[in-house]
Parts: sequence; structure tokens; C-alpha cells
Amino acid sequence: MTTPAVPLPLRAGAEMTALARFHRDVRWTGSIQPGAMGPDSPAMTAVGEGRHRIIQDGLWIVGDYRQDQYLLDGTFVLTWELHWTAGWSAQDSEYRAVIADNYGHLEVLAGRIAGDLLTFQSTGRPPVRIRLHWQITGEDTMIWRNEASVQGDPYELVERYVCTTIR
Repeated sequence: MTTPAVPLPLRAGAEMTALARFHRDVRWTGSIQPGAMGPDSPAMTAVGEGRHRIIQDGLWIVGDYRQDQYLLDGTFVLTWELHWTAGWSAQDSEYRAVIADNYGHLEVLAGRIAGDLLTFQSTGRPPVRIRLHWQITGEDTMIWRNEASVQGDPYELVERYVCTTIR
């Protein structure tokens, strides 16, 4: 009797090695633009942390992020949490990520790497599109930016953080 051919799971390749450079365990500080969380929302500062792990033999990187946000006078406003899964989608021939946060936001993003810059942005045509940038600026430092476009308008800065690698 012949054993039927069964497809084997994919193996991580060079795409995941390139992506892993941007998924360091980090702490950050930064600022949130006025109006970024709604028309009347104030400017804020934030501090946060992100931790990553590899799953499924290196095919995906999973991150959990937590951030505390404050008014400019130091008054605590909220804690934001996000769960992130990113990797190389062989079926789409591009980087893909899925995000889910504690505000009920779930989104699929498509990404690309150009040198020391990783960019992910919304797929499809949601009314609010996001674009996320990770720019490696030093051995232990990255700048992370979040931009948004509402109803097809140009992207505008929402928040910007200096991320420091946790050793």
C-alpha cells in the first residue's frame, strides 16, 4: 500500500529573518497628536512596552503591546493594548499582519521592507486606513510612527515614539 502524499508545513525563509530585525522587545516614549483619537481629543504623551515571540517554527512573529497615555499635565487617561501577528504570506507574496486591540479594532495589514524601514498599511478600503512605520535608527533604537487616512484623505501623523531595545 502506498502512503498518500501529504503537503508539509512551510518553513521560514529569508523574509522572516528580515522581518525579525524590526520585532525587538522594546520600551517607548512619545506623543499622540491632538484630534488623533477623535475630533476633540487632546494631545497626549505615552509610555509603553512591546514583547515578541516566534511561533510555528518561525513562520510568524507574535507581539503583545501595552501603552499608558497621559494628558500633557501628567493626568492618566487610558491603557491601550494590542495583539500583533506578522509574517510572510506565501499565498500573497508579501508581508501580512493582523492586529487586535482592547478597543475592539481588528485589521489586516500588508507590509514591505525597504532597507531600515518597515511599513505596514491597511488592506481593503476601510473608512479609516492606517499606515505604520518602523525606522531603525541605531543598534538599539527605532522610531515608530502611526499615520491615518480618513475617507481617502491624505495620511496624517497620529503618534510617534522612540523605541529602545530591552536587553
